[in-house]
Amino acid sequence: MRYVSQPVKKLDGMPIIKGKPLYTNDLAPNECLIVLALRSPYAYARIKSIDTSKAMLVKGVECVLTYKDVPHVRFTNAGQTYPECSAYDRLILDEYVRYVGDEVALVAANNEKAAQQALKMIKVEYEVLEPVLDYKKAVDNPTIVHNYDDYFMHIPSFNADNKRNIVVDGVEEHGDVEKEFAESEVIAEGEYEVQAQEQCMMESFRTYTYLDHMNRLVVVSSTQVPFHVRRSLARALQIPQSRIRVVKPRIGGGFGAKQTIVSEYYPAIVTLKTGKAAKMIYSRKETFSCSNSRHQMCIKVRVGADKEGNIHVIELDTLSNQGAYGEHGTTTIGLSGHKAIPLYNQARAHRFKYRGVYTNMMPAAAFRGYGATQGQFALESTVNKLAHMLNMDPLLLREKNMLRMGEIMPAYYNEPLNSSALDRCIQRGRDMIGWDEKYPCKEISPTKVRAVGMSISMQGSGISNVDTAGAEIKLNDDGFYTLKIGATDMGTGCDTSMTQIAAETLLADIDQFIVAGVDTDISPFDPGSYASSTTYVTGMAVYNAACDLKNKIITAGAKMMYPERFLDETDKVNPKKFYFDGSRVMEVSTGKTIALHDIAVHCAGTSDGNYLNGTGFYSSPVSPPPLMAGFVEIELDKETGKFDIVDYVGVVDCGTIINSNIVRGQTEGGICQGIGLAMYEDVQYDAKGRMMTDSFMQYKIPNRVDVKKIRVEFESSYEPTGPYGAKSIGEIVINTPGPAIAEAVYNACGVRVTSLPITPEKVKMGMMKNELEKRK
Repeated sequence: MRYVSQPVKKLDGMPIIKGKPLYTNDLAPNECLIVLALRSPYAYARIKSIDTSKAMLVKGVECVLTYKDVPHVRFTNAGQTYPECSAYDRLILDEYVRYVGDEVALVAANNEKAAQQALKMIKVEYEVLEPVLDYKKAVDNPTIVHNYDDYFMHIPSFNADNKRNIVVDGVEEHGDVEKEFAESEVIAEGEYEVQAQEQCMMESFRTYTYLDHMNRLVVVSSTQVPFHVRRSLARALQIPQSRIRVVKPRIGGGFGAKQTIVSEYYPAIVTLKTGKAAKMIYSRKETFSCSNSRHQMCIKVRVGADKEGNIHVIELDTLSNQGAYGEHGTTTIGLSGHKAIPLYNQARAHRFKYRGVYTNMMPAAAFRGYGATQGQFALESTVNKLAHMLNMDPLLLREKNMLRMGEIMPAYYNEPLNSSALDRCIQRGRDMIGWDEKYPCKEISPTKVRAVGMSISMQGSGISNVDTAGAEIKLNDDGFYTLKIGATDMGTGCDTSMTQIAAETLLADIDQFIVAGVDTDISPFDPGSYASSTTYVTGMAVYNAACDLKNKIITAGAKMMYPERFLDETDKVNPKKFYFDGSRVMEVSTGKTIALHDIAVHCAGTSDGNYLNGTGFYSSPVSPPPLMAGFVEIELDKETGKFDIVDYVGVVDCGTIINSNIVRGQTEGGICQGIGLAMYEDVQYDAKGRMMTDSFMQYKIPNRVDVKKIRVEFESSYEPTGPYGAKSIGEIVINTPGPAIAEAVYNACGVRVTSLPITPEKVKMGMMKNELEKRK
């Protein structure tokens, strides 16, 4: 193939290096209003009174808005396909504030200094309420986080109960779980906790709004989900979607944070109230503490097997801390089981219990991995534990029990596994890390030991039976193409990979394409860049659009060559008699040709021409999982408990690789984020619910020195439902570091850390505890 599976340079790579792209704040005019939020100092309180009169006297202040000045219609911040799976539990501004940092009032002024001064002039009297800060005590707590009657959820089967602080509650079961546990010869179990994690994208949340000449609201925002922003804003602001246009400029990263609608409502309501352009830019502190994070989860696992290592039954029980609002709470928790349990598809039975709860903490929402990260840490750690109980190599235990191509996966919506190279991923990673020579550990000095650990992972490719993407490709008058997609490139390189698919299908050169920016007025509908959907779902839409356009080019060329043969629009061109090679249409039997340039000029610029535009849509009944094996080697100091990564190896099956440069970068970056979750990152609150890790001074993410050596390779399978056999890559790459590193630590010193992050303190305390138990 000319472009698919090739290391094509990102179309915007060099402009980014030169600082050329325009981000949201670059597009906002100097004269637009600056919007700032007054935020709650309490985790839970009711606003008894609020006086904005003095704030309005500040020179330059245009308006001050409170809950009395905005529509009282509940909505969700979740950027998910309609009907949304998340609860309608939000107001633009509310009489109640539900976490430290929740919005109390909005100030819009001509300059930031005036806005800051006005914030200080707002006088608020609060009735301080007792917050819920322990998610394990949230259910049936005397404090009800959402105590009102207009709470709404589209999907009754999620069993939400706001009066009990329950966001979602359910159980799924396959086979006879109790019978299988009763007959299991070995049962491994454990309780694991995964902390909240910040997305830490470089560009904070930011939105700029204005009214155009038709009095329509234009929203320019750094978002992953432009079409969902339009729908959610329409409900929150109580105006028709037709009055809203959302434009997505260049995005400075998202990692799931911008799948949630965060900053868009506030400048939008100011613009509607004042008629003036407005912008809101979150500070880094606000981005940390007033937006969203990964869900904190506590997961209990039991795995039953026979003495030969055949896993017969799996039970997984997830408790998820949703925080103050329910965006993504119902769906993220599901993936903790649906994308962990199927890894061991030979099990005859499984049970998945899940419950998400409200607390008075910053809301949790979408983050790369989306629940699978938490579930796989728990299950993979338990499987590693089972291997030690059986005195069996964990690599061999996985090979015996893992899912295999052609199987139906009961825990994964009964979908078939149509493509898999997981066996080859494991073997290649085994060779790269030197597993057979290094497992489980080797002492390199009296105080230092090196050890290895591993885990496997699966994710998905879009949301089956839900996500639908559209694409359009236009043939322009000079023979070049315009590609329109609704997916948002947030640094992932999807504009480039989508162009590769189009160029491959149309037998064109990459430089014949321009990619239009996402604009809800002109772009085809796309749910957005999330759920590992872009390459698979949008990619197939692009492929279908390219095939549609290719057929239209052949038809147009044939009719131009033989106008007397095709006098009527209904006259059909036999595609077997004509061929398009990317630059010309040829009649197979005679060799007669017509150039693409001539076809383009005729169709676009003459009275008897017919403008050529290919359209494509795609929605899949399946979500084919990419698969991965991760291996780590660490060096641990037994005197201090401190350990460092020596080598990390990741081998991925993402189907056919579309762009080898992009997938390598995605994999290395995702592994680095997974290492951060496993070793460094930890969102912490004080006793009153205030986030203490609200800057990069307090919140540690790994740098290049911390992660040492990362090596990634790929084992391709062919996914029959994906574009040229491709599956997703974006999320799976974050999942393996947690359980692999935890296992390596255990192999090094005998301490099994069950809560992330795995810190030297936890390791050393575990070693001291083990030593005390030996002395008893």
